[in-house]
Amino acid sequence: MSLTTSSSDYPAQTANKAVYNFGSGPGMMPPTVLKQAQAEMLDWNGTGISVWEMPFTGQDFQAIADQARQDLRELLNIPDHYRILFMQGGASAQFSLVPLNLLLSNPKTGADPKADYIETGYWSRKAIIEGSRYCQINIAASGRSSDFIEIPSVADWRLNTQASYCHITSNETANGLQYSELPNTGHVPLVVDMTSDFLSRPIDFQGIGLLYAGAQKNIGPAGLCIVIVREDLIREPLSSTPSAFSYQVIEQNNGRFNTPLTYGIYLAGLVLKYFKAQGGLSEIQSLNKKKSNLLYEVIDNNPFYHCAVSPAYRSQMNPCFTLVDAELTDRFVAQAGTRGLINLKGHSAKGGIRASLYNAMPLSGVLALADFMAEFAEGCCS
Repeated sequence: MSLTTSSSDYPAQTANKAVYNFGSGPGMMPPTVLKQAQAEMLDWNGTGISVWEMPFTGQDFQAIADQARQDLRELLNIPDHYRILFMQGGASAQFSLVPLNLLLSNPKTGADPKADYIETGYWSRKAIIEGSRYCQINIAASGRSSDFIEIPSVADWRLNTQASYCHITSNETANGLQYSELPNTGHVPLVVDMTSDFLSRPIDFQGIGLLYAGAQKNIGPAGLCIVIVREDLIREPLSSTPSAFSYQVIEQNNGRFNTPLTYGIYLAGLVLKYFKAQGGLSEIQSLNKKKSNLLYEVIDNNPFYHCAVSPAYRSQMNPCFTLVDAELTDRFVAQAGTRGLINLKGHSAKGGIRASLYNAMPLSGVLALADFMAEFAEGCCS
């Protein structure tokens, strides 16, 4: 089954004008999912109440959460020895929760815990700064010298064999950089912040110790974070860890230690069902490649635009580019907005233009952006 949608599904309409949201997050959600949520807002499944009001310990909500976990496990082909946790605080909270839950002192020497981090841009740097509050950080590789236009070769990584884990950011939204495949870090568990490309492609869990993703890009509303963790890594956290943020406590209580983000989990569940109905992650990946290839082709074939990232490392989710004259950027964003192409301004740390192409962005949105880019360049150069 191919990932296609009817013309009635996309895009949203405002004053008879199509609106495509290229925002980096929260990103756009499938309109069919939003329509279903709207229809069920006041009365879920004939219960007479909204999911907003549903007791989190009751059978109805547990059925919703259990089904979401099962659908996610099927979509990603998650092995049985991994646990799926629905947590609060978004992905940024995991910058602290990963070290709090995974750090171990060396059992042979009693040495203080250590962790490896790979620096590839803005968000991996944020994770490094936060992680350094809890342990000695080894930046095993960094793309800083090249201004983060490529990912350092794994062969050149200076990994610490005594590290509790090795952390990477699979897709950097601010500078448009992405791992084409996840690296192998040997016996050291790989920890992946996959917030911005989660569910955009199939992945191989071999070697992955823990994967986390904020929901607001490809899954659902902001605030919810999905953590997929190998069961042998669920253990007693550092003593300073709040119980509500202990992977062990969350797992032991089946996600009911405290009130979870019930409506966020419900919406994520609807999105997961939608992805399954569209043919799964192989179909989603195929469309994502088509969308990003189309946009990069426009950029590369028009000297008015420039993408600094090396082609092998360009993000399929967040193409970032600049204009030949930076002073035209605000004009570009404003005129695009009048065409219903919104939230194209680049990250504040990088500037330029960023067109986020998350799963819910239809091909028609990228085609509309490509047409506008050609017209804008021609108008400025004529």
